[in-house]
Amino acid sequence: MEISVLTIFPEAFQIITQIGVIKKAIQKQIVNFEVLNLRDYTTDKHKVTDRPGYGGKNGMVMLAEPFYRFYDEYLLKKGSKPYIVMPSPQGETLNNQIALELAKKEELIFFCGRYEGIDERVSRLVDKKISIGDYVLTGGELPAMVIIETLLRFVPGVVGSQESVENDSFYNGLLDYSHYTKPAEFRGMKVPEVLLSGDHKKIELFRKKESLLKTILKRPDLFRKKDLNEEEKDLLIEIIIELYDRSFGKNDKENFDD
Repeated sequence: MEISVLTIFPEAFQIITQIGVIKKAIQKQIVNFEVLNLRDYTTDKHKVTDRPGYGGKNGMVMLAEPFYRFYDEYLLKKGSKPYIVMPSPQGETLNNQIALELAKKEELIFFCGRYEGIDERVSRLVDKKISIGDYVLTGGELPAMVIIETLLRFVPGVVGSQESVENDSFYNGLLDYSHYTKPAEFRGMKVPEVLLSGDHKKIELFRKKESLLKTILKRPDLFRKKDLNEEEKDLLIEIIIELYDRSFGKNDKENFDD
């Protein structure tokens, strides 16, 4: 997989190539990661990449020409059109499905804007605009890093355990279950006994039930979108029965008046 980033601040990406999944992906040669300076594609001696926007009162706008010069050179060099992503508040909000789709691309390029944004004519080159949330950042570099790290988790071989990826929050439309490690008791807080039992089947069911319950309580919006399979429906029934027994007592179920 090839990932390229076009930015006026290439140094901003140094840190993510030295830590975490991106560093591992580069070391394993699973991904070829390249950061390019947009100023190298300017034609004036001052390497200007922005000008005041037309219409007035809207600040500096990044020039279209450097992006197109890069694109033309890329096509001549590679001979194929890359998939271009632009971090933008006008784009689709990043989620696991988008990350999965991007992880399947062979060539990805990120256009990072600054100031008031990039000349709209550059949008003709862009395949997808992606937002990482409804808030404002000073540039597209941080969103690009978030998107890249998110998608690389789905590239085979980047994360050591595929099971770990599949158990992450949002992978299957649910939040992740709680995690614990030693000691078994810390300041009066105990690890759930089932996790210490060694019974892998019970542990798996416990985790699935907790995942369902967490999603219902903390992200009901996600739960409404979830298409439950038969096992999840059965577990949800068990959760309701357990909560009822805890609140009203087992003997009251027979007398429950609907």
